[in-house]
Amino acid sequence: MTADLVRHGGADARGTADTHFGADAAQGEKSWSPGRERGPSPRQGDRLRPLSRRQIEDRFEDLGDLYEQTSGSGNRAGTRSRAEFLRRLAGDVRRPGFTLLVAENTTLTACAYGFPVRGADPWWQGCDTRLPRTVRGLAVTGGLFAVSGIVVPPRVRTHYQDRDWNLARRLQRRLLDDHAPALGVTLVPAGDTETLTAYRAWGWRDVVAEVAEARDPRLPAGACRVLLLGR
Repeated sequence: MTADLVRHGGADARGTADTHFGADAAQGEKSWSPGRERGPSPRQGDRLRPLSRRQIEDRFEDLGDLYEQTSGSGNRAGTRSRAEFLRRLAGDVRRPGFTLLVAENTTLTACAYGFPVRGADPWWQGCDTRLPRTVRGLAVTGGLFAVSGIVVPPRVRTHYQDRDWNLARRLQRRLLDDHAPALGVTLVPAGDTETLTAYRAWGWRDVVAEVAEARDPRLPAGACRVLLLGR
């Protein structure tokens, strides 16, 4: 399942969230069921670490491979999605304050990345930005950190989403901890119910739902939904 414009997690040229949930088989992992799990998550041992810009350049193809392997797409569609992902990532890397975290055990298993964003940033273009007053203030002062991409295996989305050791939760928490006291923000295409469901399960809240009563019903809905996450 994806959510970018080829529906793999978010993003046209404006930088919507790039959330990837692909086939476990592509990761070479054995299947498992939550009913059999006892004790810590089997992915708790994944080590999180940030990559420098130089390290990102060195591992650019590895990151593309991760995205392609977790897409579950056919060869042609997967290659196209990979190229689009790398194009967006190359643009994001140039942003001030950009951070990319990888999760590793014996191989690269997941990644998440983002950058500080302000209210006037083109990143918001085409999305519903009717934010609560307190959030608008953070957008002006630079107190928002855009989580632009989360690339994880599918079981991270479907199993134990509320546990602290859930890999997506660990990645997004580390991003925000490293940019405290910023509030996390992400954009998800309005029609991408799978990604919206996953983000909500990971603790994100839907701003549109919070401010729905204050919206003018005569105005068209935004192309993207704005989600927020505290630390």
